[in-house]
Amino acid sequence: QVQLVESGGGLVQAGGSLRLSCAASGIIFSVNAMSWYRQAPGKQRELVAAIIRDTYTKYADSAKGRFTISRDNAKNTVYLQMSSLKPEDTAVYYCNAGGRMLGATYYSGNYWGQGTQVTVAS
Repeated sequence: QVQLVESGGGLVQAGGSLRLSCAASGIIFSVNAMSWYRQAPGKQRELVAAIIRDTYTKYADSAKGRFTISRDNAKNTVYLQMSSLKPEDTAVYYCNAGGRMLGATYYSGNYWGQGTQVTVAS
């Protein structure tokens, strides 16, 4: 049974930083692409960042230069380091496993975590 457990969300002031973690079990972590999505109230879920294998990464334009995705295969954990946070980053952030790149587009996999709330106060 695949489990993705996110942690690290919370309330932060604009300009601050947070690091999200997602611990995975039930999958061969090292071969799976991992990603972070977010969903704000009234909006569709959107890709924030993805990491394919160890070094290939893809970011949403809104995340470039502010967020960094990384993974620790020994700990079966993927991270999202977020800095220079803005109120518009407020959303529920979801971890996803098993996605793939097709051309320039990243498609989510079948496995989702329960989400962690990030709230950025102005």
